[in-house]
Amino acid sequence: MKIRGSKIVVTGCAGFIGSHLTDALLEMGNHVVGVDNLSAGRRSFLEDAETYDDFTFIQSDLLKDDLKDVFKGAQMVIHVAANPDVRSGAKDTLSHYQQNIEVTYRVLEAMKSLGIKDVVFPSTSTVYGETTVIPTPEEYGPLVPISVYGATKLACEALICSYAHSFDMQAVIFRFANVVGSRSTHNVLHDFVAKLRNDPTQLEILGAEPGTVKSYVHVDDCVRGMIIGAEYARNKVEMFNLGSADCLTVKEIADIVIDSMELRGVVYRWTGGVQGGRGWIGDVKNMLLSSEKLRSYGWEPSLNSSQAICKAVREIVAKPD
Repeated sequence: MKIRGSKIVVTGCAGFIGSHLTDALLEMGNHVVGVDNLSAGRRSFLEDAETYDDFTFIQSDLLKDDLKDVFKGAQMVIHVAANPDVRSGAKDTLSHYQQNIEVTYRVLEAMKSLGIKDVVFPSTSTVYGETTVIPTPEEYGPLVPISVYGATKLACEALICSYAHSFDMQAVIFRFANVVGSRSTHNVLHDFVAKLRNDPTQLEILGAEPGTVKSYVHVDDCVRGMIIGAEYARNKVEMFNLGSADCLTVKEIADIVIDSMELRGVVYRWTGGVQGGRGWIGDVKNMLLSSEKLRSYGWEPSLNSSQAICKAVREIVAKPD
């Protein structure tokens, strides 16, 4: 894929990953058209992007508005926009369906009608469900997601694959580990920091001790991996896992947060969780991806899971909401 000197549409450009990706693409000399309805994203995340003459921001609802005018003249669409709240799927299934599956269908239809051939899609490790092979490679199957969020992302992957083969497109799909870093607005780190600011003597933790075991990657490494994967993609559909080579328990994350906030004597209050100690319905207990395929193209995360969490906590504490 040509990801330098191109006109690229980034949906969800004002979100956590989308804003970082937009900044990186502009630094590479691309013209970026950023699209966001600002329901989850923040215009303030685009302050750096808006200093570039080659950046155009369009506030638009991908579920309702005509996308052909927005996408016209683009060579590539990086479709980051989605409902990012994994936990909400157990109570609000419709928003996941609409914001993930229906919006992706509308994006692909607009691309097809305009002859845009290249699409990049950030998916998620949750498409694998509870795996029996860890680290989990891209070839693992069958894929049996246990959350509505994971199911909708898997459906989006299937739609994108079918459009690539049916309409002569090229697609690159990334299955992320848990991404952390500046401009994130909700995850376990935000939850812990907020609770400890309210009461630095104790910390409520969802689930059963020591909690789930998962891999984490910093957003800077994530964006760099996306660019490398897209540049080197050769097949009609390429899928890449993207994550660190290690993982952490929730208890280890709590320890890091408390240490970073320079607190002492904090008492952990475990809720016991649901469905055998999970933090919430659909919470995968163990997740570690094999990212050897992306590493073979020269990508390597600069931070492991623990280092990524440490840096992300410092970023959250330094810029309180």
